[in-house]
Amino acid sequence: MKPEARAIIITGYGTNCEKEMAHACIKAGADVADIVHLSDILDGSVKLSDYHFLNLPGGFLDGDNLGAAQAAAHRFRYATVRETGARLIDELLDFVRQGGLVLGICNGFQLMVKAGLLPGFDNTYDTRQVSLTYNDSGRFEDRWVTCKVPSTSPCIFTRGIETIDLPIRHGEGKFVAIDEAVRDRLVKEGLIAIQYVSPKTGEPTMDYPHNPNGSELAIAGICDPSGKLMGMMPHPEAFHHRTNHPRWTRMNLPEEGAGLQFFRNAVEYIKENLS
Repeated sequence: MKPEARAIIITGYGTNCEKEMAHACIKAGADVADIVHLSDILDGSVKLSDYHFLNLPGGFLDGDNLGAAQAAAHRFRYATVRETGARLIDELLDFVRQGGLVLGICNGFQLMVKAGLLPGFDNTYDTRQVSLTYNDSGRFEDRWVTCKVPSTSPCIFTRGIETIDLPIRHGEGKFVAIDEAVRDRLVKEGLIAIQYVSPKTGEPTMDYPHNPNGSELAIAGICDPSGKLMGMMPHPEAFHHRTNHPRWTRMNLPEEGAGLQFFRNAVEYIKENLS
């Protein structure tokens, strides 16, 4: 019998996509998808070690004050778990070392990069080398985009996906690296997990609105070298049924939304590799 796949979805402090993520986890085959307030982890009543798959959902963490997810990143770095006295980030890193999967979407992606969890060069998860900043358009973007998964990506979540339409909804989604050396490493090590592309050419683009925010290298998401940690700005959890797609009445789409594949890949990996 395959082991149980247990997912945890963090909520609180302004997130608003946790129910969508939990629903996507269950539809993808997870046995458990618990929505847990961060305070329950900090007081020790819920332990990350009881789960296999950590989901960091989108929303408006702390009202996006000080920059999207910046305050939340400091909370993860410096808040301590009452029961153990350990910093929350240390417990999260223990979860990662034990092979746990982490998916951060939108605000969750912003949290991961600002806490230093991504890109995870040399298996180092506490050094901030990339960020997400204001869209080039200077406004909140709420639209569907076409994305492509590079064939070189080791990402577990994107297995079997070549191109996909997904919704985005963010004001600070422009991916930037600290310098050219970091950009080069992302390319060389295959850590670009998903890119914005032109629906006409199918190639990565910097042209608005196909690249909705001006992200460098057309990056919509990245992963760490193991492929077990991924952050992305588009919302796969919001495409779990064909009727989510804005053109569903004009396209011959399967009933299951293509975004569920990200979560199905995670669940299948857990059941094949984790006990």
